[in-house]
Amino acid sequence: MSDALHRAAEAIRGARCAIALTGAGISVESGIPPFRGKGGLWLKYPPEEYASIDGYLRNPGKVWRFWLELAQTLGGCRPSPAHYALAELESAGRLEAVITQNVDRLHQEAGSNNVIEFHGNFSRLACLDCGATRPTDLEHLDERPPRCHVCSGLMKPGFVMFGEMIPTDALIEADRLAQVCDVVLVVGTSANVFPAASVPITAKRHRAFIIESNIEPTEFTESVTDAFLEGPAGEVLPRLVELV
Repeated sequence: MSDALHRAAEAIRGARCAIALTGAGISVESGIPPFRGKGGLWLKYPPEEYASIDGYLRNPGKVWRFWLELAQTLGGCRPSPAHYALAELESAGRLEAVITQNVDRLHQEAGSNNVIEFHGNFSRLACLDCGATRPTDLEHLDERPPRCHVCSGLMKPGFVMFGEMIPTDALIEADRLAQVCDVVLVVGTSANVFPAASVPITAKRHRAFIIESNIEPTEFTESVTDAFLEGPAGEVLPRLVELV
């Protein structure tokens, strides 16, 4: 991996605009389980029941209890060395933005400022009737689905559920960055979920250099990746930052 690591560092040093695309893999080292694949939550909790807007409307009590318990369990999770490494690249002027599929806000906690969230996050609740929002206060929530403080309508977590649209502004900005960047650093995600998976593909079409940090090869590896950094992101990315 040494050669790939040096090529990756050289690409970032020479880039006018570098971006990162992150998925669940970067947060696994923080104690957050993946949703897909081996050991993924969706194997035990089918997403059509627990993560879709239709499932929530059918049985808000069951779905709310699942997400509340998960949020409370993971409330003590902290950023991994990989999160801090990306924040350090940004503070050094080497990284323009982080595009993430995660809803845990660990990038922001680590110090990243320009974070584009495809799937929102759990920090706010939104009313399904009037659209009002309020901060998610885990200490004052219980197993009853939250009700709106304005109209008493049913509220939902602020992340994007299956069956809901990804925020338009996130899609537009991610596509813009994919077209103008010189380097994409893909961390902890495969090529399975669109539109996130289109970011490195679009960037490659515009001749960007693709760096991939994953514990094993993905569909990206043979199709668009220029430098594959195999291993835990919490070990690989700090080494990359040192070289940069």
